[in-house]
Amino acid sequence: MNWTDLKITVNTKDAETAEAIAQLVVPYGIYIEDYSDMLEMVPEIAHIDLIDEELLARSRTEAVLHLYLPPEENPAEAAAFLTQRLKAEQIPYRMETDRTLAEEDWANAWKRFYHPTHLGQRLVVCPSWEHYIPAEHELVMTLDPGMAFGSGTHHTTRLCCELLEQLPTAGCRVLDMGTGSGILSIAALLLGAKEAVGVDIDKTAVRTAAENAAQNGFGPDRFTALAADLIHQPLPEETTRGGFDLILANIVADVIIALAPAIMSHLRSGGCLVASGVILPRREEVIAALESAGLIVTDAREQEGWCALLMKKP
Repeated sequence: MNWTDLKITVNTKDAETAEAIAQLVVPYGIYIEDYSDMLEMVPEIAHIDLIDEELLARSRTEAVLHLYLPPEENPAEAAAFLTQRLKAEQIPYRMETDRTLAEEDWANAWKRFYHPTHLGQRLVVCPSWEHYIPAEHELVMTLDPGMAFGSGTHHTTRLCCELLEQLPTAGCRVLDMGTGSGILSIAALLLGAKEAVGVDIDKTAVRTAAENAAQNGFGPDRFTALAADLIHQPLPEETTRGGFDLILANIVADVIIALAPAIMSHLRSGGCLVASGVILPRREEVIAALESAGLIVTDAREQEGWCALLMKKP
């Protein structure tokens, strides 16, 4: 299967705003080349003479966003939307839309830039081709993101994990809406959750999440991956079994707002929601929608223009 690689080049100072706009088009499948702090990061990666010369030669003033669109999506439509929003934000850009990328090439592209990453005080995500020796208190998940969103490098994933580490997860049932790579489900299971159900509209993500969970020792008895659109269809009764103690939703603002009724329906009384993927300008709108559904804000965190919410069902 060939995917369209829609490439947008912007100044590094505009990269975060451009990424937030890109997330509105493709909530998963965004790959960003930003080498502005490479020299500062070298001590954390390798000696300077071990870094590929091609990478050292990359621009420090420009960032490149790759949006990978599946064959059924119209690249021209996505390009038109991006053009409108980037111009509205007065962001100079260059755009290329004539490249295609085979699925296996996209999966392999991650390997050059993906390294062990701390997601909080305890959680660490590490690709299978890297070796990491954890500290005594750390919990390590092996994760190869492949074609699904959720590598642990995005601010929204880190914010979710920071909140997740603060919750009493032991023995709880977890529903992961928009599971992507399954990273949040795996994190919850490592922190003591009894079982997790990961749901995504993307069948590739569902397959990837199940594979990642199994790679971390969580088989079908602990993790279930389902392809479903929870905005328009409820989960099967045998899956819900009285609801969930914790719901995770690292998606985008519009989808979280649309999912508010389903969140309330599937969340047990006293249960918690961790929601992220929300850019700061949409924060109050998302809170209002979730409060209208009956949830109460108990904590909120922000990082680099993104926010994550911790909410509770009375």
